[in-house]
Amino acid sequence: MLLSVAWRSLLSRKKTVILTFLSLTISILVLLSVEHIRLQAKESFNRTISGVDLIVGAPSGQLNLLLYSVFRMGSPANNIHYESFNMLEKRKEVDWAIPISLGDSHRGFRVVGTNNSYFIHYKYGEKNPLEFKQGNQFSSLFDVVLGADVAKKFNYKLGDKIVIAHGIGNTSFTQHKQAPFVISGILAVTGTPVDKSVHVSLGAIEAIHLSPAALKKYIDDPNTAPPIPKSITAVMLKLKSKLATFSLQREINNYTTDRLMAVLPGVAMTELWGLMATMENLLRVIAVLVLISSLFGLSTMLLASMNERQTEIAVLRMLGAGPLTLLMLILLEAFILVSLAIFISAFILTLALYSLDSWLAAEFGLFLSGNIFSVELIKLMAMIFIATLVVSLLPALEAYKNALHSQLSSH
Repeated sequence: MLLSVAWRSLLSRKKTVILTFLSLTISILVLLSVEHIRLQAKESFNRTISGVDLIVGAPSGQLNLLLYSVFRMGSPANNIHYESFNMLEKRKEVDWAIPISLGDSHRGFRVVGTNNSYFIHYKYGEKNPLEFKQGNQFSSLFDVVLGADVAKKFNYKLGDKIVIAHGIGNTSFTQHKQAPFVISGILAVTGTPVDKSVHVSLGAIEAIHLSPAALKKYIDDPNTAPPIPKSITAVMLKLKSKLATFSLQREINNYTTDRLMAVLPGVAMTELWGLMATMENLLRVIAVLVLISSLFGLSTMLLASMNERQTEIAVLRMLGAGPLTLLMLILLEAFILVSLAIFISAFILTLALYSLDSWLAAEFGLFLSGNIFSVELIKLMAMIFIATLVVSLLPALEAYKNALHSQLSSH
């Protein structure tokens, strides 16, 4: 009964109610979007690499090492000797080691020099292994394995030839045209920087930087034993026991033959989120302030309608509605508006996420889930209802006091 009265009362004031509803919908949509993207971005970053205990590279700061070795962001300050990789791989504490060599690119996408251990041991998310959508790993010196985004953007297929260039810019004047690579495999989508990477063997990286005369024998006979690299960018290590992590890290950091630095991915990730916390919180504060202003707009609309609704309130009083009933009526109107605004906002956000999924992944590397009903967002919706209750109490109490005064004067 009261719900029906509240709904009809809102319909009788369409213009002001629609404007207030639109304001609430936009502000709630902004708040839900900021929070969902924040949570999904953090989850996307955290799922990039799994099962790696240590990342080893040249001393440059643990955050910088994490960014260029895992996220392909920035550039290494220096390289480490290839002999250091051999030493680390042979350590009794090490289960497996993946070498990483950076510095080249293909049409704006990073080229990653590595070996077949990368495709066997690299994991992401909840320890998900890399899978091939087509083809297979390296079997010849000039084989190349593409990430899903690279293959999709340029419509590459198995057997196509590509040329890589020196440097990491979109445009390079130093292209290794004399040694084109043949696509031997295309990886399945992972939702990580792997999708935007071009993978070649370490031997191929070394070969294409040789003189034309030295390179010619590898082009003429790809089955020739590949050249041994002099240096690489980083090494990812998985240890046989977590207990050896800190002791091995200390030994690596004190290694005298080469300048090495070992970092724990989880610790470096925590530092990354610490640096981003200020911007993250600023966005949340702005979204909350927008919502609060809209809720105050709702409160103002309800207060302003009190004078217009004297006849309606008088009729309700004649029908036996007490002061408490009128208070509940005002609160119910506010909750109806906010509930509808939350529903429409959630619908628009979900529709946008599903519609823009491919574009966000291709342009920004963001893989956002269309399911927005996480525990955090449900808590946020509950807080919106609590805030609605608080700001709606003023007009509700005003209606209660007016009804109470009217009741007392009638006696």
